[in-house]
Amino acid sequence: MTNIPGAKKAELPELPKISDRITFLYIEHCQINRKDSAITVTDSHGVANIPSAMISVLLLGPGSDITHRAMELIGDSGTCVLWVGEQGVRQYARGRALNHSSLLLEKQARLFSNVRTRVHVARTMYQMRFPNENVTEDSMQVLRGKEGARVRSIYRKWSKQTGVAWDRRTYDPDNFESGTPVNQALSSANFALYGLAYTVIAALGMSPGLGFVHTGHDLSFVYDFADLYKAETSIPLSFQAAQSLEEGEDIDSKIRRMMRDEFKSTHLLEKMVSDLKYLFDIHDIELPEADTINLWDDKEGLVPNGVSYSEYSHASSDDNLN
Repeated sequence: MTNIPGAKKAELPELPKISDRITFLYIEHCQINRKDSAITVTDSHGVANIPSAMISVLLLGPGSDITHRAMELIGDSGTCVLWVGEQGVRQYARGRALNHSSLLLEKQARLFSNVRTRVHVARTMYQMRFPNENVTEDSMQVLRGKEGARVRSIYRKWSKQTGVAWDRRTYDPDNFESGTPVNQALSSANFALYGLAYTVIAALGMSPGLGFVHTGHDLSFVYDFADLYKAETSIPLSFQAAQSLEEGEDIDSKIRRMMRDEFKSTHLLEKMVSDLKYLFDIHDIELPEADTINLWDDKEGLVPNGVSYSEYSHASSDDNLN
């Protein structure tokens, strides 16, 4: 086979710790290629060389054109790649998760699969929305009622502040134009928020489907997580967008740009990462690389992989398959 020029794949000990990497790098309207162990980003301002092993998550915005060779290097470096809208306002597709370990996913699954711990996580999410009130002993039914009242009061607050008439939240997913301007804006703004939440969840290797409040949908946890931020982002911006909407202006484009600017100015992506760590009691995201895969045993825990096991004994050194 003909050797392809370029640096060899980095060994795991050579890769920087996650804490030493650039966290999330967003680029748009550029050509991404590869030069040795760096990706090259070319736009109207020139060329930038970025060591791929220094990037944790690469967000490719509109107008990004990436080569196969660049993707090969990024994959070898353990970098997560996501294709997004402007400033992460939409999430269209993703590559491999940021970490190669399944520990965060396993922790999420353990918390999800036990009623007691699932309720605890759900209460923690509600407590984040009620910082001045202790809700840690409330039932899920009571919490749903409190959350409904909270959201309705937020709608009324912004309706009064902006002068935008408000009746109730109504929308037809099959007929976007049938909604009022503020309801249209809310649909688009929430969709943008879901995209950013999905980006963080996917980048950390967690499941978007294992929700603690929502359930039964492949994006249940995305809806759980995004709900933490609607009161400060999508709701006020939607009322402001409807208030300032000019004749002939497209509300969907307007609110999408407003959400994009909000994500950037408030560093919401970084806050989401921090909140997710808090939610799951993760003190450090330094995780072991999982290129060494073990086998699971219900009595012994983890046993070596790549070994030919007999029916009655543990692995024999003579039977090692590696």
